[in-house]
Amino acid sequence: MGKAWYKDWFGTPYYAMLYGNRDDAEAQEQVEGIIALTGSPSGSRVLDMACGRGRHARCFLSNGMEVTGFDVNPTAIEVARTVAPNADFRIHDMREHFADARFDLVVNLFTSFGYFEQRDDDLKVLRVAHAALKPGGSLLIDFMNTPKVLAGLVEQEERTVGEVRFTVTRRLNGGMVEKSIQVRDGARDHRFTERVMALMPHEIVSMAAECGFAVHGQFGGFDGSPYDVDQSDRYVLWAKRVNG
Repeated sequence: MGKAWYKDWFGTPYYAMLYGNRDDAEAQEQVEGIIALTGSPSGSRVLDMACGRGRHARCFLSNGMEVTGFDVNPTAIEVARTVAPNADFRIHDMREHFADARFDLVVNLFTSFGYFEQRDDDLKVLRVAHAALKPGGSLLIDFMNTPKVLAGLVEQEERTVGEVRFTVTRRLNGGMVEKSIQVRDGARDHRFTERVMALMPHEIVSMAAECGFAVHGQFGGFDGSPYDVDQSDRYVLWAKRVNG
């Protein structure tokens, strides 16, 4: 089996170009929403799972939090250490144990869950989060609104960023939303893939409960709006580690 898709794609400059609209102002707004939803006070210890390039970590720091982030991609971690030098960043696979009862809040953002074809691997991620939280600590997962995504799946689109042309093709394949990304950069062509399990909200809730979490809220965004299966752009789950 070849290298996992997320190890190939996330560290490239093309990933940053394609998702360049994800800016610091958006991250700050999302972090403020997370703090309000979970009631996390200044001084809380936050773990950012699959932290990427550190946008959210920097915003948690600016809100007085103590921040640790990990990601499997070394390039992303290198950038994150520059973006948020006062945070603690590690190269780490989110399926592997990380800490015991150390954090008040664990976040998993921008659909960084459901990467794996086996349900047991996604359960491992939740168990890592559960172990890392103090009893009563909060987990917040930001996932796509799968029913809406599937209902309005755009099979193909093109986007040009500077001199680079992206052709993005989407399909449902083996229970996963698969995005094929063709990059035309001058005379060079590159191909990348994103694959995320098409998990329904009730499945995520069930998996969280199986791993020792109690659900405290389900939202359609970081603003705390009610989750609407047809209208919400996101599915945001807030759960707490049950004592023990």
